Amino acid sequence: MMPGPKYAGTEAVSVMADLGAVCLWIALALACYSVVGSVVGKVRGSAELVISSRRAVYLAALALLVATLSLVASFINRDFEVAYVAAHSDLAMPDRFTWVAFYSGNEGSLLYIALVLAATASLAIWRAPQRVQDTLPYTTAVLMVVLAFFVLVMGTLANPFDKLAIIPPDGEGINPLLTHLGMFFHPPALMAGLIMTSIPLSFAMGSLIGGKTKDEWVDVGRTWGIVSWALLAGGLLLGSWWAYTILGWGGFWFWDPVENAALMPWLGLTAFIHSIMVQKRRGMFRMWNIVLINVAFALALYGMFMNRGGAVPSVHSFGSSSLGWVFLIFLGVGVLVPFAVFIWRYPLLKSAQNLDSMLSREAAFLINNLLLLGIAFVTLWGTVYPLISRLTTGEFITVARPFYDQVNGPLFLALIFLMGVGPLLPWRRATPASLRRSLLVPGLTALSVVVVLAALGIHQPYPLLAFGLGAMVATGIGLEWVRGTRSRSRSRGDNYLAAFLGLIAANRPRYGGYIVHLAVVMVALGVVGTSFFNTQLDVVLAPGESAVVGDYELRYLGTVEQPKENRTEFV
Repeated sequence: MMPGPKYAGTEAVSVMADLGAVCLWIALALACYSVVGSVVGKVRGSAELVISSRRAVYLAALALLVATLSLVASFINRDFEVAYVAAHSDLAMPDRFTWVAFYSGNEGSLLYIALVLAATASLAIWRAPQRVQDTLPYTTAVLMVVLAFFVLVMGTLANPFDKLAIIPPDGEGINPLLTHLGMFFHPPALMAGLIMTSIPLSFAMGSLIGGKTKDEWVDVGRTWGIVSWALLAGGLLLGSWWAYTILGWGGFWFWDPVENAALMPWLGLTAFIHSIMVQKRRGMFRMWNIVLINVAFALALYGMFMNRGGAVPSVHSFGSSSLGWVFLIFLGVGVLVPFAVFIWRYPLLKSAQNLDSMLSREAAFLINNLLLLGIAFVTLWGTVYPLISRLTTGEFITVARPFYDQVNGPLFLALIFLMGVGPLLPWRRATPASLRRSLLVPGLTALSVVVVLAALGIHQPYPLLAFGLGAMVATGIGLEWVRGTRSRSRSRGDNYLAAFLGLIAANRPRYGGYIVHLAVVMVALGVVGTSFFNTQLDVVLAPGESAVVGDYELRYLGTVEQPKENRTEFV
């Protein structure tokens, strides 16, 4: 039996809620102290003040952890005196959904975001390499400004520990759409990925403010960029699974505004983690990489604004909210200030090398940046167009899926082509002869796949091109693995399996990237298959009636009642 409301029918004070509320203000004070202390300590050369400010970050993370545990305890106790608990749980809710209920609304999600930022900022500062120690105080200050914003919003406008004057006997319950298994991982992964874009941005800004405009921040920036990118990728995939099984719109991706708002920073980070490899290897693209991480961070802030602003309707948003204007202001600050710092330090960002040839791996990375930003821009334009149309014409005109498919489809195909060609190009310059040798087998494989599919009756251009390019990418990666494995086996005397595993371990960025490329190709081919070779039919059937869908006859036998722990479903 679930516990009843802890203080139902009384005016007793919730101790856990009070503790959580106090911890929010403590975290805010510590974050503000860290901002001021880091900058002042660095300017005045006070190592003690810098160290103290760094420790304030750890204490802020601890305070937010206590606040989080306080809110979780309030959910477990069904403390309906806390307004947030009453709005997102009830007596019938199974305890395992406490985690989902915790971040299912504005207030709880902000607390989760603040906790993730404080915890990862603490880890990033603690593990920061020696080469960024000189600018680490500025990095700390930037991180704590972002944290202070979220905690201040919670303390003043969206406090998860606000109490009700009259305590209800039961809560409103969790949204049934959120009881899917994917909800345990999809929202937290996306929210963590979005807010963690602030870590590579902060290292970049710290280096710029401190005048270290070379490559000191590259390794740590790329590491945290990959972590953020991976969380966003996992969150997007899990969200597609949830949408396909729960929302009932017949697909895994609908180009919904909030879906787009999570995709765009992922695209920016994808460009960033590729481009920064060129800076590490050749000392190039320094300006590009500052711009890319600024764009990724700005798009992440835009995603959080879309989720809370209610500017464009979305099934994923937190509904009507008064926080839109606050996040819009912070979005403006988050765009203008980093780019102002970039412009300030622009004269110092000259690359160590120039682009030698368009037939080179560096050029492929540059084109990759342009394509990814192009997709992000098209997606952003389609997302904000309803607002633009309302401002210019007075009509709210939405952009449907065909727009995104028609414009972004060719750009994605160009990206797949680049994934097949780019890794086969050498650094600096490729000769036409070496390029022909590298592309001969992958190109012939792609052509063979197209011919076979055409002979089997597939004549649509997009599927043929997509499957051919996918074959080219897979073949190119396979050849790279075969060459590397043979070379390692001969030089070390290992068997092929040991040589293959050792090859990946010895150069994780390169061969790990190949694995990701294969995964992207698999997803892309799945998208193409479901887009061009599915059959959809909407019919209304009474029990006992049937309908023919393709080669299948489906008969509707009736509705089955399925009792659940906190509801009854009819399937």
